[in-house]
Amino acid sequence: MRKEDPFVIMTVAAALLVGAATAPADPLRAMRYEPGTPEAARAWQERVRAELATLLHIDDLAGKRDAVPLEPETRTREGRDGYALETVSLRATPGRTFTAVVVRPERVEAPLAAVVCIHGHGGNRMTPFDPAKKEYRLFGEVLARRGYVVISTDVGQHEVYEPGRTLMGERLWDLIRCVDYLHTLPEVDARRIGCAGLSLGGEMAMWLGAMDPRVTATSSCGFLTVMDQMEQNHCMCWKFDGLRERVDFADIYALVAPRPLQCQNGRQEPETQFTVSLAKQALAEIRPIYRDLNAEDNVTLHVHDGGHEIDIEALTDFVEKHLGAPRPE
Repeated sequence: MRKEDPFVIMTVAAALLVGAATAPADPLRAMRYEPGTPEAARAWQERVRAELATLLHIDDLAGKRDAVPLEPETRTREGRDGYALETVSLRATPGRTFTAVVVRPERVEAPLAAVVCIHGHGGNRMTPFDPAKKEYRLFGEVLARRGYVVISTDVGQHEVYEPGRTLMGERLWDLIRCVDYLHTLPEVDARRIGCAGLSLGGEMAMWLGAMDPRVTATSSCGFLTVMDQMEQNHCMCWKFDGLRERVDFADIYALVAPRPLQCQNGRQEPETQFTVSLAKQALAEIRPIYRDLNAEDNVTLHVHDGGHEIDIEALTDFVEKHLGAPRPE
């Protein structure tokens, strides 16, 4: 057997070690948005939306939504000061139903704008109307009193209901079905449907605005950040197979363009949470597609002096600007 030159062996070994150290890891964000023409921007949105629908395991549902009737059934109804609150059962899939709360304002003439109001972790469909949840500022009730139809459902589950689905996909799909239901209400102007939420609700507002182009305006509160930040000190329910390999949050928000998008972040957020500095970093990556689609004024980051909470005045100003619902007399 030929004796090998020790220097050659060491050189080859060193080269292999260097190569291993410098070899790229699994690529992340392969579908990130790159600035270009309006046509390229819209084509990118179509590709990413389709890819994400597949990863979320809702692409089959989206393709046959009209074939699955909502079968709405009113379970309860109560009158409150200025609005009526109904509990309604809706069909999500052929094998599953879910419950939503629908609020109709009084003394406001149709057609009405509508808002999907979304709670965060530890909340439920009644959270937007619960005075004990002070960080939400009663945003569902406030909007109803200002003349909007409001719908809310539960998105806080941490188990997949149907085999073959994903947690985030089921949460999102129920919100999409809420939009479907709003489209069936004769008093709702289907061209003026918005969504808003805090924390997990801000995340789900991002997803709903991104994946359902019927949503006219999106307010995502207490969520704008980057995925690296979410890998620690957070519930990992945001993550699913293939997501990070395709996009970061800025790319998902970019699917909302050119429609109006408001993000809210508070100066008092802890460093481990949804800091203003990371929100600004993400916003800088969202702005290019709004510029490419000639709608840069439609994306805003509202920085307020609070913490992990809704700035209700900024939210209502945004909703009224872009949905234009009248106030009750």
